[in-house]
Amino acid sequence: MTYPFVAVVPARHASTRLPGKPLADIAGKPMVVRVAERAAASGASHVLVATDHGEVAQAARRHGVEVCLTSPDCPSGTDRLAEVATRMGWPDDTVVVNVQGDEPLIDPELIRATATLLHERTGAAMATVCHPLLDLDEVMNPNLVKVVLDRDGHALYFSRAPIPWARDAWDGKERSLPAELPVYRHVGLYAYRVGFLKAYLGLPRPAIEAFESLEQLRALYHGYRIAVLTIDRPMPPGVDTPADLEMVRRLFAEY
Repeated sequence: MTYPFVAVVPARHASTRLPGKPLADIAGKPMVVRVAERAAASGASHVLVATDHGEVAQAARRHGVEVCLTSPDCPSGTDRLAEVATRMGWPDDTVVVNVQGDEPLIDPELIRATATLLHERTGAAMATVCHPLLDLDEVMNPNLVKVVLDRDGHALYFSRAPIPWARDAWDGKERSLPAELPVYRHVGLYAYRVGFLKAYLGLPRPAIEAFESLEQLRALYHGYRIAVLTIDRPMPPGVDTPADLEMVRRLFAEY
């Protein structure tokens, strides 16, 4: 069954490792436009770029992409989407997918599947994505966020720490990754119901969110359920550094 949803591409001009990232050229178009094209290919009924920067807005509009200018003071991507949803006047039951502005290779089908999961999990306020981790170094890497799931595929907790902890396998210096350990990497693709986005703005920030620096923990802390789609393999690489950008440019050239 096909469900309706909208897609928003948040795009911040400021980036510590790659300033002006949304405007980086990829095969003749700014990266933010390439992401918006992937979002449009997902079947979203409405696609727009959310940005607080005039140059990013102009670049998107030149390529026919709708823009919503947002406050430069939004503390998180979720807050930025909440501002967009409020300004656009979308009904509370609208499903909105947050497509990160540095994912020009994202699979449109994955965007649609995340929206579909939220439509079908009526008790959830959000949906997101994960995939198995099969390398011990990645499991231990605090830059990779892990998620633990319940039996129905809802998130129990997100952490930068290795969770769940394999006590017997990791109690000494020599460690290995147990074959049956259900360890999953969280992928930052989100779908939300607009009603939740509006409520999110009024939720106090808990200590677990502040210390882990993971905004989705605010939802869990306040009792909201997050449905998680498990995929078999990692998503294509995003763009965080100049080296990432060159790799993505090569991949586009090959296509």
